[in-house]
Amino acid sequence: MKIKMILPALAEAKSPFWRPIKYSLFPPLGLATLAAYCSPDDEILLQDEHVEELVTDDEPDLVIIQVYITNAFRAYALADHYRKKRTYVCMGGLHVSSLPEEAMTHADSIFIGPGEDTFPTFLKDFRNKCPQKIYRNSQRDIEDIPPIRRDLIKRSRYLVPNSIVVSRGCPHHCDFCYKDAFFEGGRSFYTQKVDAALAEIDRLPGRHLYFLDDHLLGHQRFASSLFEGMKGMNRVFQGASTIDAILRGNLVELAAEAGMRSVFVGFETLSKGNLIQSNKRQNIGHDYEQAIQRLHSLGIMINGSFVFGLDEDDPDVFRRTVDWAVKNSLTTCTFHILTPYPGTRLFRDMAAQGRILHKHWDQYDTRQVVYKTVGLSAVELKSGYDWAYRSFYSWRNIVKASLGHDTFKHQLKHFAYAGGWKKFEPLWNFLIKSEGLNKMLPLLEAILSKAGKRGGRTQDGTLSPFPAIA
Repeated sequence: MKIKMILPALAEAKSPFWRPIKYSLFPPLGLATLAAYCSPDDEILLQDEHVEELVTDDEPDLVIIQVYITNAFRAYALADHYRKKRTYVCMGGLHVSSLPEEAMTHADSIFIGPGEDTFPTFLKDFRNKCPQKIYRNSQRDIEDIPPIRRDLIKRSRYLVPNSIVVSRGCPHHCDFCYKDAFFEGGRSFYTQKVDAALAEIDRLPGRHLYFLDDHLLGHQRFASSLFEGMKGMNRVFQGASTIDAILRGNLVELAAEAGMRSVFVGFETLSKGNLIQSNKRQNIGHDYEQAIQRLHSLGIMINGSFVFGLDEDDPDVFRRTVDWAVKNSLTTCTFHILTPYPGTRLFRDMAAQGRILHKHWDQYDTRQVVYKTVGLSAVELKSGYDWAYRSFYSWRNIVKASLGHDTFKHQLKHFAYAGGWKKFEPLWNFLIKSEGLNKMLPLLEAILSKAGKRGGRTQDGTLSPFPAIA
């Protein structure tokens, strides 16, 4: 059977002003995971439109399309294109789980929730010529999933091909978080077996890893065992964590010993009232600066995430946030405009209050205002968001934040990463578009690996040329 798996691109990917660096970072692991359930005799083509031109004049037996909110309209167009050719089309992903009725009009079958249990069932039904219209996840278990079909991934097209996911979901339930719709009706956080996770890591070449888990430190027993098993693997990696996990026990020390060199932290807001409103209880009552000091003492760089536009925000929130981030020497920051994703409690509340402005999903990208604001006008919110990026990544603030570290080594590392990520973004984008970066990556990997070995035990955080996503 000929199976085609597609990750559609954003509509803006066709624009000459598109920023490809963000969307060329990681391969589509979700589709490669589902491919592992297919028969060895199946002919599978996995295409990611962010990094390659789609072939659309083919006639596969089955098309699988992964849908997230900002690529939804492109996904629907591709689905309609293949259905006109009488190809059987399946759709799944966050947006499909959030709005199944909308997606259902464009697909022969849809998958609601994670697909580790439903996709094998669908394949059996499809081969027996009795596929169902809707497959709804009921089992939350990834302990025995087969190895990801990484042979289908075009590694040279990605900046961080060594990405990996060893858990699903998150134990917390923030009102604005997209994942709650995906994991509704069952366990919202569960992990692989430690041995299986270590085996997957062992299959990856090189030294540098990026864990894409929503909360790598979310399950203390699993994370402790994982980091213990990684100690002798000579890896360096990045991951995501919450403030409470960083401050709890010695888990972050174990992560540092295993090779963690950078962590994504959802600070989101400096306002307790906004935390309460957003149900981000894991941050309430915890000392942000204590967590930052603990990470810095371990040589771990920090990518801080912040959301603007929560109801307690005022016009000064942008300056306060940037000043605080610079003062605390955050290496990189990711700023967002509050976005009410469908399927979240935030969306339901705003819809009930008549605050949703439109449903042009391609604009729900956390860079545009799509709801009626409180405390800030839409113009103030958008201009403040843009200012925050410009100000935080100004050379003045990069230098100031770098000098906040105790040692020259960490000052230099901070300056190189913060400056290299944002100030040279146009260069990275040009190299990606011209495919010049693909030729540079092997050399850069070799340089970074040698630098890490020279650094001895610390390995100096040589995770990748891109320490964090912004």
